[in-house]
Amino acid sequence: MSNVQDDRHVLSRLSMVEEIRMMAYEDRNYLPSGEISEKVLSIIATVPRHRFVPAGEMCSAYCNHPLPIGFGQTISQPFIVALMTELLALEQQDRILEIGTGSGYQTAILAAIVDKVYSMEIVESLSHQAGSLLAELGYSNVQLKIGNGHWGWPEYAPYDGIIVTAAAERIPPLLLSQLKNGGHMVIPVGRWAHVQDLILIKKSKEGLIHQQNILPVSFVPLTGGV
Repeated sequence: MSNVQDDRHVLSRLSMVEEIRMMAYEDRNYLPSGEISEKVLSIIATVPRHRFVPAGEMCSAYCNHPLPIGFGQTISQPFIVALMTELLALEQQDRILEIGTGSGYQTAILAAIVDKVYSMEIVESLSHQAGSLLAELGYSNVQLKIGNGHWGWPEYAPYDGIIVTAAAERIPPLLLSQLKNGGHMVIPVGRWAHVQDLILIKKSKEGLIHQQNILPVSFVPLTGGV
């Protein structure tokens, strides 16, 4: 029975990856390279998204839309997960800061690509659940913290990349200061309950900031305040 279950999820993941690939091809202006890399897609094809959603949502785990995970939070649409991951331009030796652990799905994608992921979550129960699941699935290169994402995690800064999975009303200056020169940050910016902008920030080797609007998105708010 477990083998049949596993086979069903493998096929569902591959189908989801093909949908992501087609969406990226149709909207190539979103990506500097014009596509989502096989490196990112191959990782998404292996991470069991059904383990990161509540039992009642498992039948929709590989549908290409966000799902509720409790506490007013969501797991992002798979295409958006792939897009944000691609925009970070990750290398294996990178150290990444994630703001908004949520269920841990995006965390798992990052951890399968880079050496170290530091992930912050303001909802204590979500952080504990994600930590238990990530450990069970063998992601040993993840460190979690419960706290206000606006402040970042200065102890391990600077980071090669920063990804924010909740919408900030403005770009938190402390996160910018924790981004390494030459690094990338991806963050949705705008008011909750309105259309937000997914923004790619590139910090030059001299520390200059370049900002690019990628596409309209809808994320839950980055809570905690400045």
